[in-house]
Amino acid sequence: MKSILLASAISLFAAPLWAQDQMTLLLDWFINPDHGPIIIAQEQGYFGDVGLEVEVIAPADPSDPPKLVAAGQADLAISYQPQLHLQIHEGLPLQRVGTLVATPLNCLLVLADGPIESPADLEGGRIGFSVGGVEEAVLGHVLTTHGLELDDVELINVNWSMSPSLMSGQVDAVIGAFRNFELNQMDIEGVPGRCFYVEEEGLPSYDELIYVANSETMDRDMIQRFLAATEQATQYIINHPQEAWEIFSATAPELQDELNERAWADTLPRFALRPTAMDVGRYAAFEAFLHEAGLIPSINPVSDIAIDVTAP
Repeated sequence: MKSILLASAISLFAAPLWAQDQMTLLLDWFINPDHGPIIIAQEQGYFGDVGLEVEVIAPADPSDPPKLVAAGQADLAISYQPQLHLQIHEGLPLQRVGTLVATPLNCLLVLADGPIESPADLEGGRIGFSVGGVEEAVLGHVLTTHGLELDDVELINVNWSMSPSLMSGQVDAVIGAFRNFELNQMDIEGVPGRCFYVEEEGLPSYDELIYVANSETMDRDMIQRFLAATEQATQYIINHPQEAWEIFSATAPELQDELNERAWADTLPRFALRPTAMDVGRYAAFEAFLHEAGLIPSINPVSDIAIDVTAP
C-alpha cells in the first residue's frame, strides 16, 4: 500500500500543474522584426505563463494563412487590415481579434536622388507592385490627390522584388514597399530611397498587421491569453529594446545582420501597445474607402470585421 501511495505521489509531482492548451499561429511571411512580440513571448516564457503552447509557422505562400484559418486548420493568422476587408466580402469567416503593428508600413517608394520630387512627377512613369487590388486602390488614391489617375502611369508586376526593381531602373517607383525594410535595404546597398507615406497622402490610416481568427469557431479565452502574453512581450521590448533585440536575433542566424537590426529599431515604435484595443472609426473609414474605390460591393458593419475579444 505504501509503495502504491509513494508511486502516486511521485507521479503527481512529476506532472505539470496544468496541461497547456495547444495553439497554432500562421505568420504572414518568414520570421522578421515585425514578429518581435510573438518571438519574445515565446522565448521569455510568457505563453507558458498563461497556459499556452504556441506553434509558430511561416507559410510557404503568404496568401495562405487567412484561408487556412477560415478552413479551421489553424487558430490564428497574421494578416493585413486592407486584405481582411476584401476577404470577408469574398465569404471567408474571418475577424480581426488583435493588432500586431498599429500603423501603416506601406509606402510609395522612389529613389532619394531621382527626379521624383512628388507623386505628381510620376505622370508617364512605371510603378511596380506585387499584389493587385488594394495596392492599386491605394496608389490610385495617392495619385488622385496629386491630379493624376492610374491611367497616367504604367503598372508593372515586380513579383515581390521591390527595392531591386527600383534600384535597377526597371521602374520609377514601387507601391507596397515596407518603410522599415526596403528603405534600410536600399541605404545599406548605397542607393538611398525616399518614401511617400500613404497615410500622409490622403489615405485613411489602418492597422498594417493584425491577428485574424475564424469568426465561427474561435476560442475567445485562448485568444485573450495569447494577446495578454504578446502585450507583456511588447512592454518588455519597449522597456528593454537592446536586450529584446539580442533575444530575438539569437533565435536564428539569418536574423543577425544589419538589415534586421535596423528594421528592429524602426519597427519597435509601431508595435501595438494594446493589442486587443480597436478603433471602430478606423475600420469603418477603410471599409468606406474600399467601397468608394469599387473593390467591395457593399459596406459591412465594423462588428463583422473586427472585435475586441475582451469585451463581454
